[in-house]
Amino acid sequence: MSNIDCIIVEDEPLAVKVLTDYIEAVSFLELKGTFKDAIAATDFLRNNQVDLIFLDIHLPRLKGMAFLKTLVHPPHVIITTAYHQYALEGYVLNVTDYLMKPIEFDRFLQAVNKVKTSAQTKEAPKKDFLFLNVQKKKVKVLFSEILYVESQREYVKVVTSTKTLLTKMSTMEMENLLPTSTFKRVHRSFIVATNRIEAYTAEMVEIQGATIPVGRKYRALLEDLFL
Repeated sequence: MSNIDCIIVEDEPLAVKVLTDYIEAVSFLELKGTFKDAIAATDFLRNNQVDLIFLDIHLPRLKGMAFLKTLVHPPHVIITTAYHQYALEGYVLNVTDYLMKPIEFDRFLQAVNKVKTSAQTKEAPKKDFLFLNVQKKKVKVLFSEILYVESQREYVKVVTSTKTLLTKMSTMEMENLLPTSTFKRVHRSFIVATNRIEAYTAEMVEIQGATIPVGRKYRALLEDLFL
């Protein structure tokens, strides 16, 4: 796999030093520049492409989240901040990870490995299906047929347009197998196919007669999908 080109947008010299040292320690990361504010980073990105931005939130002139909203086709973004209250907004903006300062190297490595895995997935041929273990058989399920997934303790129930399957795995494991472009978690126990939603309110979505609750922390994400 080719290197992951990245930049740092951060106005604290110590934080820049820590991130720079961490990047140098990871073989697949290539640092292309450091910027003290988002305006300078914007100027760089007009003529340069990167795969990953390490982005502080409290920046001079233009705040990190405001800067992120200006990017038409943003690369992977890892938020680096001392303020946890922006985590939900970061989730809505589809950031890859959210690192709290002071950042430990093992947590940094976990975050950049997510970017690496995503890059490898994009390089691989895209599948439009998965196989689920159901009663000692592997059953093929097309992504296009899945309506929603519901947690059932140590199992998940996968409801499709033609059948319902029960397989032993966690909701998180199932979420990681589904394409993020068309499947979103709307509740701690539910993942839905967004293109199958027929109606919604702040509290629920409807998919082929099923009413699925929307968790409080996922409401902003739902609104963002349909604005």
